[in-house]
Amino acid sequence: QVQLVESGGGLVQAGGSLRLSCVASGLTVSQYAMVWFRQASGKEREHVAGISWSGITNYADSVKGRSTVSRDNAKNTVYLQMNSLKPEDTAVYYCAARAYIYYTNPKMYDYWGQGTQVTVSS
Repeated sequence: QVQLVESGGGLVQAGGSLRLSCVASGLTVSQYAMVWFRQASGKEREHVAGISWSGITNYADSVKGRSTVSRDNAKNTVYLQMNSLKPEDTAVYYCAARAYIYYTNPKMYDYWGQGTQVTVSS
């Protein structure tokens, strides 16, 4: 049984930083595309950043240069470090997994975490 558990969200002032974690069980993160999505209130879920099974990282333009996605194979965990946070980053952030092929379309993902709220105050 696959489980993805996110943590690390919270309330932060604009310009601050957060590190989100996604602990996986039931799958091996190094064999999956591990991707972060977010969904703001009233908006569609959107791709943020992710790491392919081969270790290649991908970022949405909205977070490029401010965020870093990484993977710790020993801990079977994926991280999203977000810096210089903006109020428009406010959303529920989800970790998702898909075997091998990386997509930015959330509909292509098989496994999802419960989400962690990130709120950035101005």
